[in-house]
Amino acid sequence: MIDILISLIIAGIAGSIGRSLSGFSRGGCIISIVVGFIGAIIGTWLARELQLPDPFVIVIRGTSYNILWTIIGAVIFTAVLSLITPGKNK
Repeated sequence: MIDILISLIIAGIAGSIGRSLSGFSRGGCIISIVVGFIGAIIGTWLARELQLPDPFVIVIRGTSYNILWTIIGAVIFTAVLSLITPGKNK
């Protein structure tokens, strides 16, 4: 149970950093967690396909978290998401 909570916290932090770097501001905490999880999938896949190293890995209770690739994946995901969603009317 504690591992799930740690994963949610790390995904939320990485998702919020990714959202702020790409300028995507819609949604709240739950959206940041979802973006963090999707970013982890995209970033890890991208690093594996390009055979890139994991320069910033955090190991908590035996589980490793690739923070850098999660943030990069979240930036890519939110950038694509902001391109396909309509902008705000001013």
